[in-house]
Amino acid sequence: MKVLDLQCAQGHNFEGWFSSEQDFRQQTGSGLLACPLCGQTRITRLLSAPRLNLRGGDGGNNTDQAADSVSTQGNESSPAPANSAPGMPVALQVAWLRMVRHMLTHTEDVGQRFADEARRIHYGQAPERGIRGKASPAETEALLDEGIAVLPLPIPDGMDGPVQ
Repeated sequence: MKVLDLQCAQGHNFEGWFSSEQDFRQQTGSGLLACPLCGQTRITRLLSAPRLNLRGGDGGNNTDQAADSVSTQGNESSPAPANSAPGMPVALQVAWLRMVRHMLTHTEDVGQRFADEARRIHYGQAPERGIRGKASPAETEALLDEGIAVLPLPIPDGMDGPVQ
């Protein structure tokens, strides 16, 4: 397993795990690889020391320790890597992802019906609850003009499924 340091066109840094260099190139070329923060698909590979995560140990190589170091990199108590985006420190990226995960877990996805459902809730025609969905800029402006509090929050497409 190859672990690569990657960066999107917006300067967000993240890791990608690939079975081979060819797998990385195939996913990048097909647009399957996207930034977990902004959804940008223009991804570049950063220079980094090679690191391989192998199943099982060979006596001198503690692969559990390597896996532990990877799983704790997103922890805000970990020091920021030297290649973190200058505009968004790692701690801020971690906080943003946690906030998005919390919002996805604790709200109902109403999809394209967002504006209608927000109005129904606001006017007492539907039970009050947290919702999320899609609204055009014009719909969002109309909701705000009516006094309905909404917050546009871009969520990368990859995060609309199960949150890990």
